[in-house]
Amino acid sequence: MPLVAHNALPSFSRLKQEGLSVLPANRAVQQDIRELHVGLCNMMPDAALEATERQFFRLVGQSNPIAQFYVHPFTIDTLPRGESAKKHIANFYEPFSKIREDGLDALIITGTNVTCQNLSQEPFWDPLIEVIQWARQHVTSTLCSCLATHAVLQFFYDQCRVPMQKKCWGVYSHRVLDKRHPLVKDINTRFDVPHSRWNDISRKQFEIAGLHILAESEEAGVHLAVSPDRLSMVFFQGHPEYDTISLLKEYKRDVVLYAAGKKEEYPLFPEYYFKLKERSILEEYRDRLVLAKNVGDPLPSFPVHWVDRRLDNTWHDTAEAVVGNWMGCIYQVTHSDRRHPFMEDVDPKDPLGLVRAEREIIGD
Repeated sequence: MPLVAHNALPSFSRLKQEGLSVLPANRAVQQDIRELHVGLCNMMPDAALEATERQFFRLVGQSNPIAQFYVHPFTIDTLPRGESAKKHIANFYEPFSKIREDGLDALIITGTNVTCQNLSQEPFWDPLIEVIQWARQHVTSTLCSCLATHAVLQFFYDQCRVPMQKKCWGVYSHRVLDKRHPLVKDINTRFDVPHSRWNDISRKQFEIAGLHILAESEEAGVHLAVSPDRLSMVFFQGHPEYDTISLLKEYKRDVVLYAAGKKEEYPLFPEYYFKLKERSILEEYRDRLVLAKNVGDPLPSFPVHWVDRRLDNTWHDTAEAVVGNWMGCIYQVTHSDRRHPFMEDVDPKDPLGLVRAEREIIGD
């Protein structure tokens, strides 16, 4: 949470220039200290529905030890669902109509599986755009994860994702590009993020759209960016919410598909994820599986327990810090009534005053 500049101490001004969140006293007394209400538009398929809930709930809940968060899950009704998922959604999720009526301070939109290269042809497209358009007018800040980022870039900025020659899959190193932005303040200037995608929005496309890039990987491309106002939209292209074993589960899923004849080529390893010993175990398993498949013998069991115990998580602490910073930014400017996005004296085009500050720096 931000410091309050309750007097003219020069250090307050210096810290603010460095990018630290510092509220003027008149702004601080206007804040209504209350809980934050965060929506989770969970579009993930049935197999990952509840795991995705836990991943984002964990990031939000661990981001600040003092603030109270109410997370409201909902989904897109046109997504295909099995009976178990339908029951789970009916029991625990809220309809979008109630979300709209009650309001939100923040919104997270997950990705989902797709079948069309052009996202506008997907059955979820129109309802998703309805959610995003509502959020742009009524929610202080919306965080778009992976496919949701691609949807926003396509609909609002006419920048369509581009298929890659190979899957961007692994845990990649990223560098912070704008150390002054409060979303990345006080996090490691180099940090890891998992990626898992076949399509990309390039740096050039982000720049054409007028978006502000905060973190990028030399290998995986742009991960973190924000809207021109620096807050109302936050874009993830990677998956910092992933659990330690998430990529292992994806790898196992692809191996199972290969074994069942539903995938022609044996899957490659996620990059920078498995260490040498684990790669050796999985390579030995691959050889045994291919041999058994060719001669018609029973297929060996996937050696998950020989691998998962030695996996490292090198991204969660940074992800938690970024989400914590995001929550702090929202808390500074959100309205006391969650049906409205900003306090009365906040400029919606520059809610954190960052655009003005950047212009002053350029002017100097």
